[in-house]
Amino acid sequence: MGSFSVWHWLIVLVIVMLVFGTKKIGNMGSDLGKAVKGFKDGVKSEEEKPSASAVPPQQVVDKGTIDVEAKEKSRN
Repeated sequence: MGSFSVWHWLIVLVIVMLVFGTKKIGNMGSDLGKAVKGFKDGVKSEEEKPSASAVPPQQVVDKGTIDVEAKEKSRN
């Protein structure tokens, strides 16, 4: 009595199809797939971000000094 048979699931599926329609169910599935793909891409891009230790050694002289280039502003 606690489990549903195949016929119960088919009847539920038919009722859901009648209530929502196949087009709306397809759109919901497509939107869900896009959301999952966006989430996976977001997680992947977080993992690929370079860490602070990945800075090339020529840019950092020591931990207290940051080497930058200065540009001269010209006045006309």
